[in-house]
Amino acid sequence: MNDYHEEVNAIGLKCPMPILKCKKGLNNLAKDQVLKIMTTDKSAKKDFQFFCEKTGHKILLIEDEAEITTFFIRKN
Repeated sequence: MNDYHEEVNAIGLKCPMPILKCKKGLNNLAKDQVLKIMTTDKSAKKDFQFFCEKTGHKILLIEDEAEITTFFIRKN
């Protein structure tokens, strides 16, 4: 997916840092803009899904490549 407005690198960070970086990245965006965030945290899928359910943001795509999971999240 190439259509995003901000990119955050959370590679190598452990919970809760990827979520905190995600929240900070989303704060820089306007409604309906998309954040790309990359992480190696093994619990990221569960954490990001829970975070988005609670905040109303939407995960558009999850890409797994080697050790890196990339999320594209639309701001609510």
